[in-house]
Amino acid sequence: MRLRLLLRRLTVSAPRMAVRSALPWPLRWALWAVVAGFCSAMGLWAFEFGKDIAGLDSASKAQLQRLRIENADLAAQLEHTKLALTAAQSVANTADTVLTTEKVAQQKLLDANRLLESENLRLKSDLGFFEQLIPASGVAGLSLRGLQAQHLTSGELKWQVLVIQANKNPVEFKGRLEITFNGVDNGKPWTSDMPNGPIPVTLTQYGRMEGVFRVPPNVVVKNITAKVMEGAAMRATHTLKL
Repeated sequence: MRLRLLLRRLTVSAPRMAVRSALPWPLRWALWAVVAGFCSAMGLWAFEFGKDIAGLDSASKAQLQRLRIENADLAAQLEHTKLALTAAQSVANTADTVLTTEKVAQQKLLDANRLLESENLRLKSDLGFFEQLIPASGVAGLSLRGLQAQHLTSGELKWQVLVIQANKNPVEFKGRLEITFNGVDNGKPWTSDMPNGPIPVTLTQYGRMEGVFRVPPNVVVKNITAKVMEGAAMRATHTLKL
């Protein structure tokens, strides 16, 4: 059976064959490309034509134009907002500068006011102290004026006294000042002199003396006594009660 089929294929009894001319494959691909391009162009034309008929293209253009206008308005508003923010920032910076300048000026005024108050207190203290220089009527010779004492926070007692000669054209005086502190220590009488001893005094018209005394613990100072001594003679004395 197989031999018979093979002989039929190789002899004139073989089936009829049709001879056709074939194009080269590059030409076939080019032809298909032309046909595909033509179909695509026709489809695009049909799509655009359909949009024109339906009015979609004009609506899209109108919407695009409206969006462009809105975008321009928003850009103008943004620019205006930026300018407003820049102006506000400039005003804020100016206000901060002015405020800082005012604070510095105010601080300088406060410092100057404190300095003036301190100077005023010092002048008042000096005025009250030097008012003691005015001699009392009918009083002549050496005297003690303005004995004062002040407790300090450090547990010390600051004192000051003025020694004057009320005579007209007095001669120079040389002596010593003795300060005695009297009080109680745990309920018992207590007395103490200056730790460094008497203070030398040399003056013609007046002399201002002052010092600091450290008060021992548990001691309460009741009074202070100041004495001006010339040799063994006491020339003036004054007691201040605290």
